[in-house]
Amino acid sequence: MLNVDFIKNQFPIFDRKINGKRLVYLDNASTTQKPQMVLDGLLDYYRTMNANIHRGVHTLSEEATEVYEGVRIKVARFLNAQEPAEIIFTRNATEAFNLVAYTYGEQNIYSGDEVVVSALEHHSNLVPWQELCRRKQAILRIIPLTADGQLELSKLPEFITAKCKLVAITQMSNVLGTIVPLEKIIETAHKVGAKVMVDAAQSIAHLRMNVQAMDIDFLAFSSHKMFGPTGVGVLYGKRRLLEKMPPFLFGGDMVREVGPYQANWNDLPWKFEAGTPNIADVIAFGKAIDFMMGLNFKDIAEHDQQLVQYAREKLLQLPGIILYGPAVNGGIVSFNVPGVHPHDVASILDGEGVAVRAGHHCAQPLMQRLKVPATTRMSFSIYNNEADIDVAYVALQNVYKIFKIPTTS
Repeated sequence: MLNVDFIKNQFPIFDRKINGKRLVYLDNASTTQKPQMVLDGLLDYYRTMNANIHRGVHTLSEEATEVYEGVRIKVARFLNAQEPAEIIFTRNATEAFNLVAYTYGEQNIYSGDEVVVSALEHHSNLVPWQELCRRKQAILRIIPLTADGQLELSKLPEFITAKCKLVAITQMSNVLGTIVPLEKIIETAHKVGAKVMVDAAQSIAHLRMNVQAMDIDFLAFSSHKMFGPTGVGVLYGKRRLLEKMPPFLFGGDMVREVGPYQANWNDLPWKFEAGTPNIADVIAFGKAIDFMMGLNFKDIAEHDQQLVQYAREKLLQLPGIILYGPAVNGGIVSFNVPGVHPHDVASILDGEGVAVRAGHHCAQPLMQRLKVPATTRMSFSIYNNEADIDVAYVALQNVYKIFKIPTTS
């Protein structure tokens, strides 16, 4: 069981007030808050070893390089990658998807081939494949959903066929919290020779990841959704795939030798990391991994589900409220108050110190599937508890009062 009070005390932001009220932060699917050890790691780099990496022979540069590359080792261990060279640092998960689309995709997807995604996808794991299929005259296919927001697994053989060359799939929906059965999808894809790219941006702080055991080909996620800083993403790829892929960006540090008219590329992983990287935030990201490695993922999953169940039970006490997605999920409750736009709901909740997300959540095709323009979303993390949901519930009662929605039938 998670010690929520002990965890929360490690996050300085919870000392502040919002509109005179204690902060109730329920927007973790958008970004998580940062523990003190991550903030210290960021400041420590600038205070003690600020220098560019890889190029210098002076002490500061060598120290910064050692710590920076040490984070790559931590990420490889966290994911159970075969080696650190399979870890590419990017700006965010979106850049990682685009990297694969513009390198592996350009080399391996041709006219008439199929790329398969799901109806759950965030725009960042949809638009790059839309554009790739447009450029290459390939076909994009979308696995449909059941009424409660699960993938229609019975239809997998209809979508993942011999024509499929790549499956790009989320592990956890950022709107519904749906947890996708990756093992079955990967097994189905590999049987027809297709590769699988996993969007772990939403799941990385909730589910234990083992890329070798799951036989994942590519995987992307962002630091800022697992208690690390913004501006850092990770692309994992199997070495044999990465070695065949051309560079995505060109310039300094991704080259071994440059002549007047041609250049030779650096080894993995650096051939994909052109220019000065986000050194400070990568180093701070290493502290976030240290923080997460001190947690038990089984406890996290149980905590997520307890909060989801409690929140759904509370919200269903409000007349007419509409909940979306499966009751068992990774820590998200999306809903709509009848006759009230989600932005108005979020604004009223903010007045009570409650931070939620309102909008289409960068998943407009899913909104179309739900037949709504937007939802209000509560998303939970390890520092949330039932008391936070109680505050949100009282704030939602204010929504009903302000918009004169009857609270009794």
